[in-house]
Amino acid sequence: MHKTYIHIALTLLLGCLLPLHSTPRLTVVVLVDGLRTDNLTMMQPYWQAGGLRTLTEHAHRTSVILEQEVYGGAETIATLLTGETPAIHGIPADSYFSRADRNIHPVLEDENETGIGCQRKISPRRLLVPSLTDKFRITYGEKARVFAIGQDPETTIIMAGHSADGCCWWDGQTRQWATTSFYKKGLPAAADEANISGRIEETTAGEWQPRMDIRMYVNPTAQETKSGFSYKLDKHLERSPWINKLTIELALAMQKKEQLGEDSTPDMLLIQLTSRSPKSTGDKICSAEQEDMYLALNQDIGFLMEQLDKRIGESNMQIVVMGVPRLGMSKESMEKTGMPVHSFNVDRAAALTGAYLMAIYGHERWVDGGFGQSIFLNRLLIEQKKMPIETIRQQVADFLLDFEGVRVAHTLHEAYSDDRLAKSMNKLSAGDVVFMLQPGWQLTFGDNTIIDNVIDERADIPVFIMSGKHNTLPDKQITPQEFIYLITKN
Repeated sequence: MHKTYIHIALTLLLGCLLPLHSTPRLTVVVLVDGLRTDNLTMMQPYWQAGGLRTLTEHAHRTSVILEQEVYGGAETIATLLTGETPAIHGIPADSYFSRADRNIHPVLEDENETGIGCQRKISPRRLLVPSLTDKFRITYGEKARVFAIGQDPETTIIMAGHSADGCCWWDGQTRQWATTSFYKKGLPAAADEANISGRIEETTAGEWQPRMDIRMYVNPTAQETKSGFSYKLDKHLERSPWINKLTIELALAMQKKEQLGEDSTPDMLLIQLTSRSPKSTGDKICSAEQEDMYLALNQDIGFLMEQLDKRIGESNMQIVVMGVPRLGMSKESMEKTGMPVHSFNVDRAAALTGAYLMAIYGHERWVDGGFGQSIFLNRLLIEQKKMPIETIRQQVADFLLDFEGVRVAHTLHEAYSDDRLAKSMNKLSAGDVVFMLQPGWQLTFGDNTIIDNVIDERADIPVFIMSGKHNTLPDKQITPQEFIYLITKN
């Protein structure tokens, strides 16, 4: 009898514990451009209800720390969603310099593919390692369905990885949802239906104005205090709350159309949202329009969670919301502290380097160009003249060190001895000489187009997880590898 009671007790205990470790039928990963911890803290008193309020009060919470330089572009997304650094995943920036034609190309450009609903020829082939979705598909097999919806192509492609069933992004030129021929199923059916439903035209015909009296906002600019703000959505949709609303609507339509989370095989849905407004120059809230973005974002994420709960059930889902550093601390905010912010134009640095080498070796084109943190030498010319390339590389590195704003400059081989620099570059796109700037310096090219906006010393990347698995997150900051493990482990 005593053994029978023990057996019953163990059975009941096991029955209580099993749901806590069951695999969610649907994992939803939401990446929010510009989402910061200090902004969430400031805005929380305004939220009576909503998704961000629920997450800040009830979700497991941690933050991710990156080991490399953070530019806030495709390289940041790739690091967060692969767990690897640019040195390994192959995406060191949004663009790369091609020695073949001496031009700058989008990092995910792929002439073997065609755009569907857009002109972009793009694919994930330059992503050299498995992404979160690839690892998810490896774990759960072909029956697992994986879709991604984004607001720019690079982020969406990296979210979708190599093995997603489909993805789509908002194309600002065609004003519709688009994709690439890389994914065999083409444009997801829900996106095609959204394009012809009239909902996009209805939205872009509207206007964005403050949802509260301007005096109720904490950080209105002087101009906003005087006259508020108003934006026509046909021109400013991509930096307004309505792009998030359209994205959430499509995500819910796609979940329903593809029956995500409705059987025993786990599925994954990835969504890109934004907190960036038309005049935002940094991720930290400095205006009423940025506050308004957060107010709407709270409602939209809340609506997403509420609808999925009705359809699938909270215990069957895993909701992950992560911030993505995009603009970092604004130049204006840093200048207010008394710290100057300067620009370093890599094109001008390359031109001066070329003139310097001409003075030494004669009037030839010794430098092909400059982009990112690299100066690219004319290797073909140097080889033809049988000149010592390592000597020239070292001369260029020494020359760059004399430039104001340059912290370190290394030849390509020496760069690998600088741990942070080595993790920030990739050998497939690095130049002959690689450099890093002093804090407070922004990297630019061409007509002073900014390459890296994130000038914070350490990027703020908050992470929230609400899961039927009841995972407990560590109190410390975690690495991207640890984040990927938390999302994909059974």
